Amino acid sequence: MYKIVLAAMILCSAVSMKAQNFIPTDEGSKIHFTIKNFAINTGGDLAGVKGTIKFDAKKPVASAMDVTVDVSTIDTDNDKRDNHLRSEDFFDAAKYPTIHLVSTSITKGADMKHFNFKGKLTVKKVTREIQFPFTAEGKAGGALFSGSFDINRLDFGLGKESATMSDKVKVSLTVFAKPA
Repeated sequence: MYKIVLAAMILCSAVSMKAQNFIPTDEGSKIHFTIKNFAINTGGDLAGVKGTIKFDAKKPVASAMDVTVDVSTIDTDNDKRDNHLRSEDFFDAAKYPTIHLVSTSITKGADMKHFNFKGKLTVKKVTREIQFPFTAEGKAGGALFSGSFDINRLDFGLGKESATMSDKVKVSLTVFAKPA
């Protein structure tokens, strides 16, 4: 039994070790954000993950990611708030239906599971350079990419200055991708 479990673990981690093209899926993915509102952490999720990921753990500089999420899927467990976030006051989902993240470089981190992402995040009509560490690991049927970063919502025209709502938003990405 021990040998079977060990073989399965080696097989799963091998998925992220070789160069491969992937397609991100909603199944197994979670795009989550958290912001302080009235000093309480409030969060939500986005879905509709689409794009392409070319990943090579042994040669990360040959890797590339180009992923979008669907703004209309925003879900904070509060319909009134969700509709307000989709409105012109925040995401303006009718005019700007996706949030776009594209890499400009991917470099090696501390080991074969840790990497560094540099790229461009586009929300509404605003594009900003971002960078963050992420992990990549093989999972049954694909690969799992996970990382997080902070943005200033005002940099992207998301709402206005507020005495009760923080400008800082933490974004956590867990993207499951299947081989293309």
